[in-house]
Amino acid sequence: MRTRRAYRIPIEWDAIRATDLSNIRDDARQAHGLASYDPALVNTASCTSAITFIDGDRGVLRYRGYPIEQLPGRVRFLDVAYLLIHGELPGGIEARDWAAAVSSGADLPGAITSMVAGFPAEAHPMGVLLAAWSALGAYREASKAVDDPTVRAAEVPRFLGSIAALVGLVVRHRTGRPLASPAASKADYSTRFYRELFPAEAPPDPVLADALDTLLIIQADHEQNCSTNAVRAVGSSRVDPYSAIAAGIAALYGPLHGGANEAVVRMLHQIGTVDRVPPYIESVKRSERKLMGFGHRVYKSYDPRAKIIKATMERVFDVTGTSPLLDVALAIEAIALEDAYFIDRKLYPNVDFYSGLVYEAMGLPIDTYTTIFAAARMAGWVAHWLEGIQDPEQKITRPRQVYVGRDARDLGR
Repeated sequence: MRTRRAYRIPIEWDAIRATDLSNIRDDARQAHGLASYDPALVNTASCTSAITFIDGDRGVLRYRGYPIEQLPGRVRFLDVAYLLIHGELPGGIEARDWAAAVSSGADLPGAITSMVAGFPAEAHPMGVLLAAWSALGAYREASKAVDDPTVRAAEVPRFLGSIAALVGLVVRHRTGRPLASPAASKADYSTRFYRELFPAEAPPDPVLADALDTLLIIQADHEQNCSTNAVRAVGSSRVDPYSAIAAGIAALYGPLHGGANEAVVRMLHQIGTVDRVPPYIESVKRSERKLMGFGHRVYKSYDPRAKIIKATMERVFDVTGTSPLLDVALAIEAIALEDAYFIDRKLYPNVDFYSGLVYEAMGLPIDTYTTIFAAARMAGWVAHWLEGIQDPEQKITRPRQVYVGRDARDLGR
């Protein structure tokens, strides 16, 4: 298209509106003007958001303006979830009412428990979680009124209580523990969640409960990642939030997203010993293998969440004993941080590199790790779902395509 005509397109927020390109055309009869072509949306802003800020070059992550480094150990996950969803940390009365409302969602229908019990024990927990969460929406008919603010206010905290109870149920089924939910307690959200995963008479070690709280906080949101984008896109159809969030769970299941923490631990077990690290690294450089847990679409420096997990891991190992795979992981990191191949490509440890070692130290099977990630990310999914359906500029998601198929054909006589 070369019309030699000049067009003025305004720049706002360091971006242009793609719809402004539609005015650029070489024929007045043309159905559509110019479009932007951006496979995988690597440089397309699909929305405005006030929830999470990331500067990948500087390794910055902020929730509603708060640096991620300031949150673990100073506020608990449930307060961070409130922050993401409502914009501010809760005060005393708000925190109490919020916690009570969240707890009300933990009471799962008996049919959901029976449904989970009906899956084979060896079924992947993320597949079970996806099916059970979708089914749970059928029991929460009120949630379909997505444009009613009163209904949303009542339903939103229940999502957090429900996902913890459901993940706990799925993990207990996977590990052969009794499916009955542990007795309710006045402990905080993360401590109760830990008991859902590991039901026992004795209270959990506070170091392990705190570690779980930290993992939930740092995985609570991460801007427009694959699963969050899926929640926003499906939610734009005005479907009930359980269905929209089911799309997020499905996306998180993938090995290039939430499932990467499983892949890291499997890789570490495959390598096995420190002496096998150098040849493995060389095979990665020859494109024969992938180095899981390194590199990120957004971060071109050390993932700030990885730093927090690494420090948390050390405290967990003081309680559980050090993993024999820690030396393997540290050897990989040491080589990669000094090797030009990784430096030039800006490949640094991401959130998945050490998180799996923490889950393994706690005694969780490898295939359950991503379900914990889903429980954490529920806070962000809900926040973005709410923001999306209340944004007057957000219509139903329907991207353009660039057609590259055959031209018109005729079957003839």
